[in-house]
Amino acid sequence: MADSTKPLAVGGSAPVPSRPSEQGRWVHFDRYWLLLIGALIIAAFLFFAFPDKYQPIFRYVFGTPADGDGVFMTLKLTAISFVCILVVGMIMGVMRVSNVGILKGIASLYVEIVRGVPVLVWILWIYFGLPVLLRDGLGFKNMRIAGFPAAVVAFTFAFGAYMTEIFRAGIQSIAKGQMEASRSLGMNYLQATRYIILPQAVRVILPPVSNEFVTLLKDSSLVSVLGLEDVTRRGREWVGRTFASFDTYLVVALIYLILTVFFTRVSTAMERRLSVEKR
Repeated sequence: MADSTKPLAVGGSAPVPSRPSEQGRWVHFDRYWLLLIGALIIAAFLFFAFPDKYQPIFRYVFGTPADGDGVFMTLKLTAISFVCILVVGMIMGVMRVSNVGILKGIASLYVEIVRGVPVLVWILWIYFGLPVLLRDGLGFKNMRIAGFPAAVVAFTFAFGAYMTEIFRAGIQSIAKGQMEASRSLGMNYLQATRYIILPQAVRVILPPVSNEFVTLLKDSSLVSVLGLEDVTRRGREWVGRTFASFDTYLVVALIYLILTVFFTRVSTAMERRLSVEKR
């Protein structure tokens, strides 16, 4: 007698379907959620168990919404820069796969040059060097770029090259017949790319795009060299006041860990949802 508890396979070769309870779930609880919960527990333990030592550190490093510093500066800078990076990456990615030689050449040259220079160097060059070029070379008197716009431009310029390659790979992963079929229906190249190719490429590029967001979130600490009051800068200032290096940078590390793991889990949930909708 067959065991009724085991799923039956037709013809002995059909795959066993996954449990319905695992399909369509936004959140899949795994060890990374345990890491996030563990980091939150450690932060809460330090905050409440050692109030005299850690509460002032957390309050200063975390910042306030009114002042827009600390975590709020980090998130604002990351969000604005990432939107600009997506726009640049999409435009340059389309240019990279274009049949127009000059457009493809410009995008390829941009990618190769930008990827060969560290992000920190671009930040310093745009903040310190670009105003000199505009002032002495083009005649813009008293030209100076504020720290926040300089950081957004630098991140957009630097990370846009990597995002270009992500979009290029996503577009090229779609079968060429999709473009040919779209053109046969009367669409031009831009219409076919916008309405047919890019929507299908989203599922392919979402994981690397999410990774770029997390990388940008962590690399936002580089703007502390410009004096922007992000998490890292606030931590350095507190160390300069109290010389509590271990405690302060422990708090800074916990804040970054909580942010990165949280956004990684959010992106994973989005990927899972898209994969279910694709079935």
